Amino acid sequence: MSSTAPPSDGVDHVDERLLRTTPLKKLLARPELGSVVGAIAVFVFFAVAADSFLKPSSLGTVLYAASTIGIMAVPVALLMIGGEFDLSAGVLVTSSALVSSMFSYQMTANVWVGVGVSLLVTLAIGAFNGFMLTRTELPSFIITLGTFLMLSGLNLGLTKLISGTVSTKTIADMEGFPSARKLFASEATIGGVEFKVTILWWFALVALATWILLRTRFGNWIFAVGGGADAARAVGVPVHRTKIGLYMGVAFCAWISGQHLLLSFDVVQSGEGVGNELIYIIAAVIGGCLITGGYGSAIGSAVGALIFGMTSKGIVYAEWNPDWFKFFLGAMLLLATLLNAWIRKRVEATK
Repeated sequence: MSSTAPPSDGVDHVDERLLRTTPLKKLLARPELGSVVGAIAVFVFFAVAADSFLKPSSLGTVLYAASTIGIMAVPVALLMIGGEFDLSAGVLVTSSALVSSMFSYQMTANVWVGVGVSLLVTLAIGAFNGFMLTRTELPSFIITLGTFLMLSGLNLGLTKLISGTVSTKTIADMEGFPSARKLFASEATIGGVEFKVTILWWFALVALATWILLRTRFGNWIFAVGGGADAARAVGVPVHRTKIGLYMGVAFCAWISGQHLLLSFDVVQSGEGVGNELIYIIAAVIGGCLITGGYGSAIGSAVGALIFGMTSKGIVYAEWNPDWFKFFLGAMLLLATLLNAWIRKRVEATK
């Protein structure tokens, strides 16, 4: 019995799954590579331009500035990988702080009661964003822009109605304040350098988000949804639940940031937070996230936040006019985006 060999076209076909990938190709394929290169460039630049930038005491200041952005940049990065935006993230931080402060003060309750109520309210707002997005199928830009405007009005209107001013009343003398402050706004001195607890929160969230993206089914769902919702749905991915979960993740981190804001300064100005949502998005994009979704990393968002911290404090240490800060931030956004695009094209060309 004879067998007929398949026709040959003169080309050896090799299963691409069996091809070996060199360490260099693996490195070039990492979404945060461009941001790491940018971070090194920013560090060297300010190390030369500002003598005090390299002092040990400056390390804690730079990391703190980065952590206040990084805590929110992590969930925003995951949301962008999932193909969506959240323009309400900045004011949601302030809303979380206001709920904690006013509930605790008006109800004369333990501060922890206000913190718990704030968590429930903040998560509900995140779920609302996700629910409206999935039910109406409107762009996330429109949904979260509407939430942004509503929260901005509520923050100001309710604060003036309840407190009589645009800021909350002090809760520093209430029961539970010291322990709550220790969790969300404490600091520790190590080697003569003061480190804020937000740095630990930031590192923990980056590690958790990285584990979720690379080691869990939900992480696969995030990439699938960002790459194409219809295709993801066709293979059984729960698209609606995934997007609602991502918005609730943004809300949870907004709650953490809001408690830090309140417990660090005791009172909250109702107009704070406007514009910060753009900084969170910029940090995620600098870190390698694509506007179109389906690509990025939590580590990249951390590097993007670190660039923010180095730039904001480096300008101060160099004794320059702080008006230059946004120029540098915009330049880094463009350069990192162009570098990320170039690296991706090189990687795709070598496959």
